[in-house]
Amino acid sequence: MGIFKVSFPGNKKVDVAFHNFEIKTDQSVKNGGDESAPEPFAVFLSSLAACAGIYAKSFCDTRHISAENMQLSLDVSFKKGQAHMEEIRIRLYVDSSFPEKYIKPIIKAMEGCAVKNQLHPDIRTETSVIYPGQG
Repeated sequence: MGIFKVSFPGNKKVDVAFHNFEIKTDQSVKNGGDESAPEPFAVFLSSLAACAGIYAKSFCDTRHISAENMQLSLDVSFKKGQAHMEEIRIRLYVDSSFPEKYIKPIIKAMEGCAVKNQLHPDIRTETSVIYPGQG
């Protein structure tokens, strides 16, 4: 992956550079930041959602299924009174043209996400496909 270089551009901002990319983070006003960028934990969760998303997109691409109307959501719940994740729910919203025979295979593909597979085994994960009208 290479070397990640961290810089501190001011107040609670922390930027991470690697290759030709830079990820900017900040803290919320409540946590003493300027809220100019996402907090690091939000970037972590975003990477989990993006990882599941690329696995779903790649699955569809290899089968010539349009992903144009798909959306993916990630929802996290925490242990009572703690800041530790208890459960992560990944939902892939598809339109009615998505073939039902591919529900289990695309879920299996999304569960292969490298970011998700680095999580502690105590964190429950649920991955599902949602058709229109299912909520």
